[in-house]
Amino acid sequence: MSLTHLPSLHRPASQAVGVRHKAQSMLHWGLSQGLPNVVVKMAARKGDLQGLLTQAGSGDEIWDIIDQVRAQGTLVRGRVTFITADHAVVSEVLTSKAFRTGNPLDRLGFLASASARLRPATMHPLVEPSLLVTEPPDHTRYRKLVTRVFTMRAVEKLRDRAESVATELLDELDGRTDLVEQYCSLLPVTLISQILGIPTSERREVLAMGSDIAASLDFGLSWPEYRDVDAGLRRFDAWLETHIEALRKNPGDDLLSQLVQVQDEDGTLNMAELKATAGLVLAAGFETTVNLLGNGIKLLHDHPGELAKLEQDPSLWSNAVEEVLRIDPPVLLTARFAPEPTTLEGQHISAGLQVVVLLAGANRDPKVFEDPTRFDVTRANARDHLSFSAGRHHCLGAALARMEGEVGLKSFFDRYPDVTLLPGAQRRPTRILRGWRTLPAQVS
Repeated sequence: MSLTHLPSLHRPASQAVGVRHKAQSMLHWGLSQGLPNVVVKMAARKGDLQGLLTQAGSGDEIWDIIDQVRAQGTLVRGRVTFITADHAVVSEVLTSKAFRTGNPLDRLGFLASASARLRPATMHPLVEPSLLVTEPPDHTRYRKLVTRVFTMRAVEKLRDRAESVATELLDELDGRTDLVEQYCSLLPVTLISQILGIPTSERREVLAMGSDIAASLDFGLSWPEYRDVDAGLRRFDAWLETHIEALRKNPGDDLLSQLVQVQDEDGTLNMAELKATAGLVLAAGFETTVNLLGNGIKLLHDHPGELAKLEQDPSLWSNAVEEVLRIDPPVLLTARFAPEPTTLEGQHISAGLQVVVLLAGANRDPKVFEDPTRFDVTRANARDHLSFSAGRHHCLGAALARMEGEVGLKSFFDRYPDVTLLPGAQRRPTRILRGWRTLPAQVS
């Protein structure tokens, strides 16, 4: 056999790149998720409440853990972090300049620099320049560019469109169906797609990508989970760049076309900032609202007396949405860390330490909400919930989510007041976002 016929000892270039990417991804996962998760699991085995909460995910067992947090005080020092379910403390942390967003691991010297070097180049909701983890002045600049689309006046202009979309979707429901797949997800993705100039033909693809990357907000991902999220983020990043280029050539009157124009005219946003801002608006514009609609349908189905109140007095629907957001929020928790030493509730918090704020816990604080576990669409202070966070990182899409929740839930129960939810409903496996992955139903 001649040397030219010997099997190659070298991998093809594409295969070698794939191997390098996998190795780099595994190392990044190990530093950013694997090692911290080992610490959290060890803490959970010793009864640490933050560890237990991380391991519990978004199932109903979280409520028992939240009650334990509340029973131990307004601010509980865990083995890894501080944690609070107190409404006043959660509000203080979210609004205080002494705390900021971001990953406290980024302050851990060699570990941080090694993780940063290995981090994928694709956009990520928890990596700058994402709005979720930037602070002023950059955060102020990004937010100012998109806020005008989500004002009450702008959102109300979309109400008629939302009602039309809801009617069209409800017309297609018949017999046995999955309400998450056929209704709760399609209503918000249709509206946010309109806002961002996404063609109708691509909306189901965008919805699928949003579902794939929802777990990117979670801590403690397993390697298979991390690998799936990484692949989803790479697909989303590539799609978004293609979409931006398409709008650059054929701009419309949508938000993203306006942002592209701003980038081209005065360089206010570079491509990374443009993708991060548009990507977050897109994903946040439907991911949390899917949960709001699913959670609301389940609550009202399970509490027919409350649904009867809405049938008798439709003016209560906006308050009913607030009560759904309060008692079963689409986002369970968030966190802030102290860049400098500070004091909270009389406890010293060293620089770099994190405070986990349980939005779901604050929403059931008995000092603020009477009989907090009771679902009551007439609750006078239901809007005092913290489901949209607070302070400079208050959800900029709150008005849109409220409108979609009201239109979506009212339209559904006006059409199907006697809906039957069937066995087989499944919660989403995510740890931060809380909602239904499937909601089988019989409608007629």
